[in-house]
Amino acid sequence: MNVRTHVERVDVVGVPMDLGASRRGVDMGPSAVRYARLHQQLHRLHIAQIVDHGNLPVPIRESADAADEHAKFLDVIQDVCARLADVVEASVRAGGLPIVLGGDHSIAMGTLAGLKRARGAPAGLVWIDAHADINSPQTSHSGNVHGMPLWFALESGAADPARTVQIGLRDVDEGEKAMLRSWGVTAFSMSDVDKLGMVQVMERARAIASPDGRPLHVSFDMDGIDPSEAPGTGTPVKGGLSYREAHLVMEMLHDSGALGSIEMVEINPILDNRNQTAALAVGLICSALGKSIL
Repeated sequence: MNVRTHVERVDVVGVPMDLGASRRGVDMGPSAVRYARLHQQLHRLHIAQIVDHGNLPVPIRESADAADEHAKFLDVIQDVCARLADVVEASVRAGGLPIVLGGDHSIAMGTLAGLKRARGAPAGLVWIDAHADINSPQTSHSGNVHGMPLWFALESGAADPARTVQIGLRDVDEGEKAMLRSWGVTAFSMSDVDKLGMVQVMERARAIASPDGRPLHVSFDMDGIDPSEAPGTGTPVKGGLSYREAHLVMEMLHDSGALGSIEMVEINPILDNRNQTAALAVGLICSALGKSIL
């Protein structure tokens, strides 16, 4: 294994959040990723300091109040995200690269808020996902907050639409299509990936998310990958990124020299095959941190 890492410190934090989703089990995602030898693989990259902050406490569904049916458990989710933002901010200020392990994608609100506080401006954002996750409480059909985190991040200023890129979309609600146009977010569907090729998509994504070399963040929903490679996710959609395309995304983010934080979400061990999806997530993290084929 060759390593091209320049990272001196990483901070791992798990967020066992399942309140934003309708299917149970995604709260076990952080444990599944650690069980897939995350720490051993990080050590092999010769990172000088690996700090694991453990898992943030998240109330279980049975003890929480769903409250608003248009955005279920939103108050509880936002409380957890506020604590996540504190951890992410502290990591960046200490010179670390945060690695956030979900949990459902609602946690992105906390990660992005912490990055903005630490750096004084929103991070450039590369969002890998089968879904746009840009519903508002008014446009959502389900009320599940894991379909809304990008809308909340844009609304709060934690994300900058001009520096936000989505890749891998193939299941987008009509309301979300309008939101993408309204916000001016750059989106590459799987049709775009097929036509352009992943190299060109990523070259454009890097230029948009980090035109001046400022730090960028990758928020990687494992359902962005085809279910044949990543079966352990609650919202699988056929026709996703291949194994190699997913690794190429992370390799090119590393090569940009601007990658400042990583988020891996929507890993559901209950639906997985022998922890295959969590193991793939570990491999993708390592590619983003400089593991190379040659």
